[in-house]
Amino acid sequence: MKDIIRDIGNRVKELRELSDVSCEEIAGKLEITKEEYQLYEQGKKDIPVSILYEIARVLKVDMGLFVSGEETRMHLFHVTRAEKGRPIELREGYEGISLADRFRGKEAETLIVTIKPLDVKPVMNSHTGQEFNYILEGSLKLYLDKHEIILNTGDSIYFDSKYEHTMEPLNNKQAKFLAVII
Repeated sequence: MKDIIRDIGNRVKELRELSDVSCEEIAGKLEITKEEYQLYEQGKKDIPVSILYEIARVLKVDMGLFVSGEETRMHLFHVTRAEKGRPIELREGYEGISLADRFRGKEAETLIVTIKPLDVKPVMNSHTGQEFNYILEGSLKLYLDKHEIILNTGDSIYFDSKYEHTMEPLNNKQAKFLAVII
């Protein structure tokens, strides 16, 4: 996983430099410190998919380029067959499958996310935009700002993702959800 994090950070740095965007400028647009942003580029800190999506918007590239290192190809439609999405690393305890990694010019990121039980509460994160999550399997506790919301199979939530948030599975079982990051 460390190699993947480093490779993605290197691709982000290379594309930022090619786009003639400074670390300060991109950190400002992401509403994070320059130092935190540089940790992402150096591969010392895993880039949350929501931040990666925002970096792609700032640099005017498709997020798939960061993940795969290849240009996206599809512009009319993209089909992802059952169990055939592109695996992506999100953060500790979270596994993701990108459902439209080859579609060019996406305005939203679609993922199937699996969360495994951890011994500690996952790290909070925030990003610009909005997020929709539909619970496919299991139960989750969503920490959103100062709220704790229990979500079960079939439940969904749409929220402003600029507020700090994280999820943890309940009952010591993994949970799976569809995430749409806008």
